[in-house]
Amino acid sequence: MQRRLPNTFYNPVSLVGSAIAIVSFGTVLFLFLLELVSEQTKPYVGILTYIVLPAFMVFGLLLIPIGMWMERRRRRRSGDETILRFPRIDFNEPRQRSLFAFFSLSTIFLLLFTAIGSYRAYEFTDSVTFCGEICHSVMHPEFTAYQNSPHARVTCAQCHVGPGATWFVRSKLSGAYQVYAVTFNKFPKPIPTPVRSLRPAQETCEQCHWPQHFYGEKERVNTYFLSDEKNTKWSITLLMKTGGGSSATGPTTGIHWHMNIANEIMYVPTDSSRQKIAWVRSKSMDGRVTEYMSVENPLSLEELAKAEKRRMDCMDCHNRPTHIYSPPAKIVNQALELQRIDATLPFIRSTAVQALVQPYSSTAAALDSIGIFIRNFYQERYPEIALSRKSAIDAAATEVQRGYQKNFFPDMRVSWKAYPNNIGHLQDPGCFRCHDGKHASADGKVISNDCSSCHTIIAQGRDTVKESVSLTGLPFQHPVDVGDSWKTMLCNECHTGE
Repeated sequence: MQRRLPNTFYNPVSLVGSAIAIVSFGTVLFLFLLELVSEQTKPYVGILTYIVLPAFMVFGLLLIPIGMWMERRRRRRSGDETILRFPRIDFNEPRQRSLFAFFSLSTIFLLLFTAIGSYRAYEFTDSVTFCGEICHSVMHPEFTAYQNSPHARVTCAQCHVGPGATWFVRSKLSGAYQVYAVTFNKFPKPIPTPVRSLRPAQETCEQCHWPQHFYGEKERVNTYFLSDEKNTKWSITLLMKTGGGSSATGPTTGIHWHMNIANEIMYVPTDSSRQKIAWVRSKSMDGRVTEYMSVENPLSLEELAKAEKRRMDCMDCHNRPTHIYSPPAKIVNQALELQRIDATLPFIRSTAVQALVQPYSSTAAALDSIGIFIRNFYQERYPEIALSRKSAIDAAATEVQRGYQKNFFPDMRVSWKAYPNNIGHLQDPGCFRCHDGKHASADGKVISNDCSSCHTIIAQGRDTVKESVSLTGLPFQHPVDVGDSWKTMLCNECHTGE
């Protein structure tokens, strides 16, 4: 049989390399075509197509010249004088011309295929599938929350990486350690936040959300259900003073005053989650600088000089824009408001919340126990209702189980407790990290904790008949009589989300 390739090619190493390269290439081509015709792609198909198999193909191609070099050395040592130091090229020979044409066309095709494959690999490593589904146990909580978030149509890379090569390289270098941590089970549970290497919000969030156009007031209705037998509905309607932005488009007061590009807020947190803020410096549009120190947790001049100072941006308040884990009270209130749970079932609000807050070892154990917990409550306290309204009780149990699956992940120790939400101030300190009335300047000026700074209450009370309505603003009325304690305590000191 006539050999068309150089004699040194015919050795075990080069032949094995050729087989690996051909099989890998054929498999990549098959999976690529399969992806084109499939409506849904599986996460591991992408990693095989664009990362694993191309790596095997390159490995096989490298084995070919390595085997030829080893074969050449072996023959020269055995005294085979037909082996030349360099191959002799003569285009006058038809065989060499054919080989050269084959080699050239193969090289061009391989380079083109490599370019397309490299780009597809780049696209795949920036995809939601790669970020959320490859490392199932690690990123499952974040991926689940992402799918139920306001940013479910925004890819992970758009926020975590953003445009440009610099941050892409930085993210991949950071990702190299993450691959190691996942491979050898070295990652913490839960994944700590905030992300220290996250790109500034001005370069990501503000590509869609433009602070100069934040102005005016926006209505917000918060609905709650009390933990009494009738699950009494209570709502409060607020006008949120969004404000901020630019004086050309509206008033620069209000919540987004912090983000007016002419203002500058610097602060020093004393804990890793940035929930305890000891020092704040405000620089207004006219250049006036005011420094506030926490009365309860002050820093010495030496500590302040050494402390890392952070400039406030979108993420300091909107720290859970996508990966949101709702507390039990919010899960149940929302289900009752949407009538997914029948509010006429006695004590269903408190029972559902109690079922959610129990410690469970796994999701499977939780789903079984939640159903048993709710059904047992009615069988013991309301046996007649347990029989006559079984379908409503079963539907309530199913809805509570669904809420658990979206917000609790025992394997990763993830729940609302692991990740404080800085928007608002009900379950977490949020706004009160600074606006607690306990940050004062040297001349006695205090960062206000007046409710009217951020919102105006225009209606509140039981939903059937609003007990109080006023367009000029109402004093807050606590739905449960707790005396005047709510005036001196922060909301999150009582409202823990349970």
